[in-house]
Amino acid sequence: MADDKKTGEKQPGRIAQIRQSYQAIKSIDPKIGWFMLLAAVATFVVIAGIGFVLGGFWRWYMILVALPAAALAAVVVMNRRGNTAMYNALDGQPGASGAALMGMGKRGWFTSQEPVAVDAMRGTKVTDMTGAAMVFRALGRPGIILIGEGPAGRVQKLLKAEEKKVSRVAPGVPVHLWVAGEGEDMVSVRKLGSKMTRMRPVLTKDEVSVVNKRLKSLPSVRSAIPAGVDPTKVRMSRSSLRGK
Repeated sequence: MADDKKTGEKQPGRIAQIRQSYQAIKSIDPKIGWFMLLAAVATFVVIAGIGFVLGGFWRWYMILVALPAAALAAVVVMNRRGNTAMYNALDGQPGASGAALMGMGKRGWFTSQEPVAVDAMRGTKVTDMTGAAMVFRALGRPGIILIGEGPAGRVQKLLKAEEKKVSRVAPGVPVHLWVAGEGEDMVSVRKLGSKMTRMRPVLTKDEVSVVNKRLKSLPSVRSAIPAGVDPTKVRMSRSSLRGK
């Protein structure tokens, strides 16, 4: 019954999805509408102008081409400025790496949008994980990527400890250790996705599926949570490990 109801729900159309995305982006980038309008008008003027220069049949044909091209230009600008605004909003925020991994599941990755390991100081609150060291995990054909963020000393220890855990259940699988940030030998949060997609694949899809099942057998982060922090609020995301 529940499945039938779920599958029977009407999904929003493409226009509705674009409208929802626009409203979400506008909340963090109020000027997005003007940039979209500028891109649309500029595209229309250029293409239509070519038609008027050619004259005759081409004048009307290029106008018809310019209309969808202008709309496409506006959507492209919306997406690009939306990504920029999102990363600017994430900059310096705890858990930014997990948020940056959203959407990688559609590219063949199993990711953890919530940390798989946490090392927080005593008294740290769930609502404010500032100063906590965290590790996020991604699995794809290039291997396992462990992404750490937080204080340098503690995040390195946490990465090494997590590397030992995954190596025990997935021996022979390449494990890459990254630290998110803007410093030397760090990976910018805004570049995480692009760097992951450029990596050379070494595993087959079947091997990735097997490794994912083994990684899901690892314990959650409960043992890493200090006293005073509710472990049920910071745990491994089962849905993200399934790639959903």
